[in-house]
Amino acid sequence: MKHILLAALALMISGTADCRQVAPATGTAGIRLYIAPNGNDAADGSKKSPLATLAAARQKIRDLKTTGALPVGGVTVVVRGGTYFLAATFHLDKADSGTTEAPIVYRAAKGEKVQFIGGRAIAGFVPYQGSILKTDVASQNLKGVYFRQLFFDNQRQVLARYPNFDPQNPCTGGWAYVDGTPVQMYKEIPGEDKHTLVFKPQDARTWSRPTDGEVFIFPRYNWWNNIVPIAALDQEKRSITLTRDASYAIRPNDRYFVQNVLGELDSPGEWYLDRATDTLYFWPPSPLQGKLVCVPTLRMLITMGPGTSQVTIRGFDLQCCDGTAVELKGTDDCLVAGNLIHNTGGSGVLVDGGHRNGVVGNDIYEVGSNGISISGGDRKTLTPAENYADNNYIHHTGVFNKQGLGITLNGVGNRASHNLIHDTPRCAIGFMGNNLVIEYNRIRHVMLETEDAAALSTGGRDWISSRGSCLRYNYIHDVSGYVTDKNLGAQTFGIYPDDNTGGLDIYGNIIARVPCGLIFLHNARDIVVENNILVDGADTQVRFTGWMGSGKRWQQHLHEMIEGYESVAGQPAWRNMRNMNLHPTKAVLPNGMTMQNNVFQRNIFYYSNPKARLLSLSNVPLDHNTFDYNLIHHFNQPVKIGLRPFPPTPSTLPEDNTKAATHANSEADAPADMLPGWWREAGEGAHSIVADPLFVNPKNDDYRLKPESPALKLGFKPIPVGKIGPYADALRASWPIVEVPGERERALAMPVAPAPVTR
Repeated sequence: MKHILLAALALMISGTADCRQVAPATGTAGIRLYIAPNGNDAADGSKKSPLATLAAARQKIRDLKTTGALPVGGVTVVVRGGTYFLAATFHLDKADSGTTEAPIVYRAAKGEKVQFIGGRAIAGFVPYQGSILKTDVASQNLKGVYFRQLFFDNQRQVLARYPNFDPQNPCTGGWAYVDGTPVQMYKEIPGEDKHTLVFKPQDARTWSRPTDGEVFIFPRYNWWNNIVPIAALDQEKRSITLTRDASYAIRPNDRYFVQNVLGELDSPGEWYLDRATDTLYFWPPSPLQGKLVCVPTLRMLITMGPGTSQVTIRGFDLQCCDGTAVELKGTDDCLVAGNLIHNTGGSGVLVDGGHRNGVVGNDIYEVGSNGISISGGDRKTLTPAENYADNNYIHHTGVFNKQGLGITLNGVGNRASHNLIHDTPRCAIGFMGNNLVIEYNRIRHVMLETEDAAALSTGGRDWISSRGSCLRYNYIHDVSGYVTDKNLGAQTFGIYPDDNTGGLDIYGNIIARVPCGLIFLHNARDIVVENNILVDGADTQVRFTGWMGSGKRWQQHLHEMIEGYESVAGQPAWRNMRNMNLHPTKAVLPNGMTMQNNVFQRNIFYYSNPKARLLSLSNVPLDHNTFDYNLIHHFNQPVKIGLRPFPPTPSTLPEDNTKAATHANSEADAPADMLPGWWREAGEGAHSIVADPLFVNPKNDDYRLKPESPALKLGFKPIPVGKIGPYADALRASWPIVEVPGERERALAMPVAPAPVTR
């Protein structure tokens, strides 16, 4: 697929101010303490007499504080190169804080690799069967410890499974499929089973202890997965019963595998722990000599509690834990910067509450859930937390939790900026809150294993999410999409304000090559979509789908909307929020439609597929939504706009639109140089034009505009493409960033499975 490093563009066109936030001070002066692999916690912590552990350095700093205020420049704890196995989570609290003038910094020695491992090394392997080795972990102080991951030479190994993991097709290969007649995904079937699956005859297996096993399954919707232990296996019925319900009904054609069964240890890299005997079985993918085998024994590596402030964690290799690597809860002005964070069972970094905390310049990958999670701020008063994730390189998230995103951004007044994100099972950035800023991010090859979401996704069932938030100057391209229902296709988008989202600004983004739609507004309201470049949506460029006031979705969520609206409606901070003077109970128009006050203007459409639509609109009152000043280039092919119901009628006329069908004329071809006549007659697109936007080099994804571009005459403002993505900085973990192989290097090979049909 086409791609280009935006940083390589020769010309940078300036736009709005770059909102990079100044990081907390990093303690370049003041007192220095040293830690080294050959250190001693009874030492004084000098360079010649270093300490051995972080805990000892923490105590030294506390002792220094008892003698008076720390000196200007604070304390820097320099950790010398080596591998450190943490015996306990390193925890900091209010007593371990620095100040603006005297910050506390824990950092790796310059140019030296410092590994912190939240587990223990495993040794003593002896032959078992063929290439499979075994070792007694009880004799290695791991008696009764049930670890869920094993790492060999810094790489996560595969828990013994059927079918085997397919390294050539890691997303779509290595699956079994539930037997039975396929059912259309959205067809409701009362009383469906959520804890039993029927396996196909070819997938029948004989296991001596089937209840050791777990089923890793994507139930029904393919929104996320469940990992559930096996309660019983019935060979005659070809059924597996789970110990608890999956999130949704288990349906024919749902994909799954079974893991944690000794009898399936049949491939290099697989392993199994027999909990009854404390015996670890492992088939190493290469010789063990000189390579570390380790398992996690800690849930988290580093935590900071409420009241902690002015502390920096910088430059480490943090790995091997069951939960989140670094967690900040209720902290202020703390920084996690320039680290390598990987091989976790949970997320990479969590910032929960507090103010002005930064996750900056890290390389985060192979994490069990999210790369970074940011929250904080007060929703009623709209007081911002100002926490931020900036200049990170995040990839291959969601190893265990397929809801695992690159970044989750919640709360009020938080920011995700200048990040590079790729190869995630679901969204690059999922957000929910108010006055959030998502800007200058470069995103590609996401949504690899799930569907019905987008590179940037949010929702608004409570009426007030994600009002006041801004998505600007992001470059999103080559979003993949996993297809489970071939009749529906890839339900994957570039930007997706879902379920009644309100009050977003979507400005100055470049979105290219997405299977279903580049932007999808699902009953979204009060949204301004302006000044974006939208390239090659395979099916439709932009979708608008509204709810009917009498429909199931509106009625189902109306109580949430009322509760959300009334929780903030009387607050002074919300008075100037866009269109917050409308109570949800007053939002249904006379014709039953509810999707209102969206403005779609000064965007550039550039698409070549002759079958693709420009717009697909369903239950959208045109007189309450604006489409104008847009430039459309469909390579001299007819422009199609799908409208349902058709013909358009003013929203002031009562009409039963729930039964209206798409009229043939809504798909009628317009002449290649203009929009459909009925579209203009409906009062839309009076100033829009069909023309070539004159990009500098679109074949190489250079979407800068030539000076003579007709888009500029419509008021389109050049996008500052040179600022998009990560940037060189002292706090970056690596520069230049070398992007690791992933889905870009191979086409998403969809599994061979029967297409679901309506039953």
